[in-house]
Amino acid sequence: MSIANQTLFLAGATGMTGTSLLETLRAQSPTTRIRAAVHQTEPDCAYDDVDYVRGDLRDLEDCRRMVAGCDCAIMAAAYAGGAVYTTNSPFEHMGENLLMNRQMLEAFHLEGVKRIVFIGSAVIYQAFEGSIKEEELDFNLDPHRAYFGFAQAMRFLENMCRYLHEEFDHEVVMVRAANIFGPRDKFDSQRSNFIPAIIRKASERMDPFELWGSPDVVRDVIFCGDFAKAIVMLAEEDGLVCEAFNVGTGVKTTVGQVAEWALRHADHEPAEIRWSPDKPTTVGYRALDCGKLKRAVGWEPDHSIEEGIRKTVQWWQTHQEAWVH
Repeated sequence: MSIANQTLFLAGATGMTGTSLLETLRAQSPTTRIRAAVHQTEPDCAYDDVDYVRGDLRDLEDCRRMVAGCDCAIMAAAYAGGAVYTTNSPFEHMGENLLMNRQMLEAFHLEGVKRIVFIGSAVIYQAFEGSIKEEELDFNLDPHRAYFGFAQAMRFLENMCRYLHEEFDHEVVMVRAANIFGPRDKFDSQRSNFIPAIIRKASERMDPFELWGSPDVVRDVIFCGDFAKAIVMLAEEDGLVCEAFNVGTGVKTTVGQVAEWALRHADHEPAEIRWSPDKPTTVGYRALDCGKLKRAVGWEPDHSIEEGIRKTVQWWQTHQEAWVH
């Protein structure tokens, strides 16, 4: 089914990814009626044509109430964080995401939501170095130890999505997301991923400029606007009834490049840059093969990684006093 002229439920509508999805949905699918879930965080830019509903995504009855009458859904809510958070709070990271998504998926089934886009994570893959395709996922091999608990939760949820399709005929699109960054990201020092952490330090003009790990670590990163565009195109694509897609850029981006671009666009030239290999880090080289996504919907990113960094630096420098996420 297509989402045109349908009522779509969006979970996770107030953060970086959710706000980008709202903006993209309103631009690309103007006939879609949007119901957006709000829990602890108020939207910083509410839209008059969006139906905002309040509830706890960990509570099944709240979930059922919020999704009642919806035809389709995008599950974009997440308890997210970087290496510090996942190292210090592994059970919270795994448990909260597992509970919230499991309750939402059951509510979608009980309330007859036909089409579901579930946004998971590329940590679902077994330990690997390099680039990987969707069909190369091997559930017989463990995920990397750095992501083990959260990755097993994501594996369970992806299998639950398949169960909803195979047993109850729901249409499900499962997204294995790369590292998403952009405006409205988490910039808190205890919760941020590496890109907002680097941008915050550059904007604060840290000197010596301290970075974790190695400048040669490779990641697949994607600007939030480009990610949202891909998700909406997948949601709109008629004929996808049970498919998994990598959603990233497939571009090898090093932590050193991110630091260079953040410093450049924050106009900061520190006297010294220090790399701290003893701080929490994860895998040396991970990237996604996103050819399936491009073939399915013709998606291409609109931003280079540096352009996304520039926009994020600009947004953070304008909003850092008020943004508490």
